[in-house]
Amino acid sequence: MATRSTNPLAGVVSATAAGGRLVFVPSRIRELGVTLGGSAMVPLWVATPLLLPMLLIAVLTESGLLWALVWVGLGLTVLAVIGLALALMFTVSATMVRWIEFRPQGNAKQLVIARSLGSSIVAAADLQRIVVVEGLRLGRRKSIQVVLHTRGGTVQCEPGFRAPMSQVDAEALLAWLTSQLGSAGVAVEYLAKVDRNFACPEEWWTRSHLAALWHVPVGAVDELAVRHGVRSHQYTPRAMALHSPATTATVYDPDRAYEVAEELRRENNTTPEADARR
Repeated sequence: MATRSTNPLAGVVSATAAGGRLVFVPSRIRELGVTLGGSAMVPLWVATPLLLPMLLIAVLTESGLLWALVWVGLGLTVLAVIGLALALMFTVSATMVRWIEFRPQGNAKQLVIARSLGSSIVAAADLQRIVVVEGLRLGRRKSIQVVLHTRGGTVQCEPGFRAPMSQVDAEALLAWLTSQLGSAGVAVEYLAKVDRNFACPEEWWTRSHLAALWHVPVGAVDELAVRHGVRSHQYTPRAMALHSPATTATVYDPDRAYEVAEELRRENNTTPEADARR
């Protein structure tokens, strides 16, 4: 029986003869297929509600004018599909970063940025910093990017459709990027972008959820939540609204709760070091 890899960067990083490679788009064919599918769906989604009623009326009335309008609409839809497909394919091919390679591995002097229409080389001396940007909503990842800040501008690298990069562990990625740059002196930073739009209460987290996340007793959750500014909300669950309207539940903002979990983890990691220095 096959065993699942425990490597948090499996399918994302690899060692080549030239250096260490970080892969964002494993398959160009699949990515172009997704692009083509999207370019076909958008015009059809817009045109179908207009063409279907017209087609039904044309069939029932046998109106030559309506049939002509239907054929014109179909023709325009086909042209829109073709035009959008060509535009998206060119844009994706020109801008989508397939992989970046640090050469040589472990002490990079240059970065190779590969796209579908070619590649470019950036000297490590021209690289100002690398930022791993993680988009979060309700404490869950919604997106991840690696942004290269160079003297010539920024390069945004995003994972392709269902690419392993979209599930990679952020801490492992940060550690790997740092190891590749060696003595180049380039900062590798982490940035969390949290979507703080208020979601329905059922999506917020309970005391027990926060206790498990923060590794504290349930009774300590309220105090920690107040201390760290975690918003709470009281509501009557839908299941209780009819039979027990007086029953309420307290839930907490998962985005801030997730940030607090990171703060507590860093505090726990630094406390032994501080104690050792005393």
